[in-house]
Amino acid sequence: MEEIAKIGNVIKYWKEHNEELAEDYMKWAAKAANAGNEELSRILVRLYLESKRMNRLFQSAPKASS
Repeated sequence: MEEIAKIGNVIKYWKEHNEELAEDYMKWAAKAANAGNEELSRILVRLYLESKRMNRLFQSAPKASS
């Protein structure tokens, strides 16, 4: 059971870190768009959206560990 508690702590850290990264992706997407690189901007927006999708999985993980 101790291992499950450790995993829960790691998942919490990953979720918080992933949220920070997602926000950074959007900031850099805007910078890429302003610099005229729409393709790179779209990729960064997709990274943001995928990160948000991952966060929904992170939110469901603690329920699975109880």
